[in-house]
Amino acid sequence: MNQIEKDLIKLENPEKIKRFARFFKTGKGEYGEGDIFLGISVPEQRKIAKKYQKFELKDVQKMLSSKIHEHRSVALMILIIRYNKSNTIKKKKIFDFYLKNMKYVNNWDLVDGSARFIIGNYLLDKDRTILYKLAASKNLWKRRIAIISTYEFIRHSQFYDTLKISEMFLNDKHDLIHKAVGWMLRELGKKNQKLLEQFLKKHRKKMPRTMLRYATEKFSKEKRKYYMRM
Repeated sequence: MNQIEKDLIKLENPEKIKRFARFFKTGKGEYGEGDIFLGISVPEQRKIAKKYQKFELKDVQKMLSSKIHEHRSVALMILIIRYNKSNTIKKKKIFDFYLKNMKYVNNWDLVDGSARFIIGNYLLDKDRTILYKLAASKNLWKRRIAIISTYEFIRHSQFYDTLKISEMFLNDKHDLIHKAVGWMLRELGKKNQKLLEQFLKKHRKKMPRTMLRYATEKFSKEKRKYYMRM
């Protein structure tokens, strides 16, 4: 056990473990089946990540491959800190490292807290073919990484990939994809509501209800009612 793992053990909160296990669906057959929690809050995890931000990638990789959820979460936080402080060459190395270890980014909070900051940011001025490969994957988390990564594009008023990947997911069966797409469309709408409404008018009849509900969350009551009416 390394020092970072020892520090995390000291923060273990038995009262929160069962709650976290239920919240992140760790039961048999659920999307987080088998995940192990220590019951540590995100702010506490961030403090640990900041303390150990100079961890070598080989040590980060060991943390990332752990069965313990907070180990993986802190490892990703360390990656983001390092990425933000890196030059172009080192950013590419972290980007490649993330792609190589995607199988460990295997719950929605891990995806949402990391994909846009590393994958999305790195691809801002680059070819984005990899996102479409991820979007076509049978793996739930790779698909969620694909759409959540586009959040960074939205922040820079680049909307094409969010819309195209959203179209790819109109027939996706998983609720976590419906929520993620709806969320990204909602964020796009904050920047360009006209573009969002064009998308909704074209696709609303076949959009999953959860996706549509999330996408229209910031609309007026009347306008939301119009789009939710099938």
